Amino acid sequence: MNVKLASLFVITLLLTACAYAQEIPNDSVNIIIPQSRVICYPCPRPIPQPVQISGVAVNINIQQQIATTTMEISLTNRAPRPQEAQMLVPVPDGATIRSFGFDGVSKEPNAKILPKAEAEAIYRSIVNKLRDPALLEFAGYNLVRSSVFPVPANATQKVTLVYENLLPADGERIDYVLPRSESFASQNIPWQITVDIHARQPISTVYSPTHLISSNRVSKEQFRLSVGDNTKLEPGPFRLSYLLEKNGVTASLLAYPDPSVGGGYFLLLAGVPATRPEKVASIKREVTLVIDRSGSMQGEKMEQARAAALQVLNGLENGESFNIIDYSDSVASFSATAVVKNTQTMEEARNYVRLIRANGGTNIRDALVEALRTEPTAKTLPLVLFLTDGLPTVGEKREAAIRDAVKQSNKFQRRIFSFGVGYDVNAPLLNAIATESRAISTFVLPKEDVEAKVSQVFRRLSGPVLSDPKLTMLDVRGEVTTRAIKELMPVEINDLFEGDQLVLLGQYQSEQPLRFKLNGNYLGTPRSFEFKFDMNAATTRNSYVPRLWASRKIAYLIDQIRQTAADGSSQSNPRTKELVTEIVRLSTQFGILTEYTAFLATEGEMAAMPAPGAVYRMAEAELDAKAKKVRSGAGAVSQEMNVNAQKSQVAMNRSNTFYDKDMKRVEITNVQQIADRTFFRRNKQWIEAPLLDRAKDLKADSEIEFGTAVFDQLVTRLVSEGRQGILALGSDLLLTLDGKTVLVKMPSDAKTQ
Repeated sequence: MNVKLASLFVITLLLTACAYAQEIPNDSVNIIIPQSRVICYPCPRPIPQPVQISGVAVNINIQQQIATTTMEISLTNRAPRPQEAQMLVPVPDGATIRSFGFDGVSKEPNAKILPKAEAEAIYRSIVNKLRDPALLEFAGYNLVRSSVFPVPANATQKVTLVYENLLPADGERIDYVLPRSESFASQNIPWQITVDIHARQPISTVYSPTHLISSNRVSKEQFRLSVGDNTKLEPGPFRLSYLLEKNGVTASLLAYPDPSVGGGYFLLLAGVPATRPEKVASIKREVTLVIDRSGSMQGEKMEQARAAALQVLNGLENGESFNIIDYSDSVASFSATAVVKNTQTMEEARNYVRLIRANGGTNIRDALVEALRTEPTAKTLPLVLFLTDGLPTVGEKREAAIRDAVKQSNKFQRRIFSFGVGYDVNAPLLNAIATESRAISTFVLPKEDVEAKVSQVFRRLSGPVLSDPKLTMLDVRGEVTTRAIKELMPVEINDLFEGDQLVLLGQYQSEQPLRFKLNGNYLGTPRSFEFKFDMNAATTRNSYVPRLWASRKIAYLIDQIRQTAADGSSQSNPRTKELVTEIVRLSTQFGILTEYTAFLATEGEMAAMPAPGAVYRMAEAELDAKAKKVRSGAGAVSQEMNVNAQKSQVAMNRSNTFYDKDMKRVEITNVQQIADRTFFRRNKQWIEAPLLDRAKDLKADSEIEFGTAVFDQLVTRLVSEGRQGILALGSDLLLTLDGKTVLVKMPSDAKTQ
């Protein structure tokens, strides 16, 4: 932007801001921004007890691509006199107001939508008066602005806003966005978010990359979902996508461009049909239950294990197959080979389970080898549910040897779903045998119900839809190529069951269209699905894509280190250095911290990162002490739970939540992921990740002062790039722009936020 045009732009914007500032009442008014907080405008001295947001409930009703968003905001006024308030609500493009109202008697309430330019002018007028830059993160949105309304003294009042907007579609994918602040400082009120989706055609799957959701399919065309309890305080916009079913497996692509890795990062989202076609059966299952009956299982655990076994057997369809293997010092079985479920075999199985008694040691190796030995029932998906509550005490006890024996014995490629009961288990062993067989491990914590955990996993294994899936890439001629993508996460794809979704992340290598081919056993028949995606929709606004990829990659690297240290025999593995170096690099670049790299978030007098060599040694020491050496106990189980959550991560974890060695939930908020940038807090200043290792002695190439014309130009630029959320951090910012280092100096009273 040339100087003359920039000056004209700033003058016009300031004139507009002044005009709209006159519409703000001169008396004390609480400005309510549900996505952010309450501010007092203008703010008299002394400050009265301001109105507080005590709760936000949002219901999103989507009918055939039209979203109706109902926001119910609870406002509490603890002052002894009524206070006036006004709401400012950023909304997506194309939103229209259906209604606005509040409790109590007053003049007729009203609200109107202001376009982006007018909204930005209001934000700037408030920001400049209060010297508070945080509101600028909503510049770039349209704005709902309400009339002034009273909040009664010593009371709570509910205000309701309803708006509608047409949702954008990309092929079979429909997207919804609820604007919210990206700053942790603004998110101290949990948001209750529920969504109802109604479509004209069957919905394949629903997905949120930003928040963990709990979903319930009501019918083929209807879903109801809510934001999970653990992410109600997670900041950032709430994003939701759903896929409409099309010819079997439906897929869509979300991409983030990044020339540093070739073309950029991609997220492939795929879902299976809502219901099976008529007269088409799902793939039959063969389930082998392997039950620990060692002495430590006596009492309640044994009772729950028996109940879990009966639940699984009852859950099988007639015509599916099963076997039961129980073990302690020795190994016993219900049958030499799997039997088909019918009235007679079920009655015999129930009697067998009732007679299982706990005593003796734990022979894990022989029990697993026996479960894998025989050829599976023809045309079935063979599954093993393996349960243990202890370390191997009989027969082979070495972790690596047991893992190798299982791998060599599994020539029929059974999926081994492992269950560790309590803390006295070899956690990495149970995780390894599950992962290597394309299954998952589950840990039943003390006081948790074994039956409930096993049944929960088994319910997810109902109705296999696509088994043995394999992904390949095709070039422009339709031939297989290995050059289109790299760093695919996960490396191997697990089977898809009814209600499952597939979320794959990786790096693409050019701007050419991507052609995916997914092969597998689809409802009992070999089938291929091909998908072609143009890359012109790639955008930096999909910043969650590289972060999700990096989180999975870090977990994969940690798991590699953890597995190489089985039996303490690989402490000097030559791969360790390169694995640790890559973990540190990705953790710093993307702001994704684990229990092994939490030290990177250290606040206080450490203005810069330690030297690269020191960082490596600190990370290596953490990984050595925890990932390598802790194989059992609460610390081992927590590590496997953390790694498993990251390896399968589908939604952002902005607060870097993990469980520590005492199974306590840990959050890190002095590292923030804003748009596609990462900032670390050091000495009351936010420093962008690439500058950390030299921040202590770094002299910025230029400084930008809040409130100046140059600052306004910076705001305009960040809005155009979708990165204005950076300004919500509040404190001074040290960041990179066009290869230069820039210090953005924020007002002193904003730095305490």
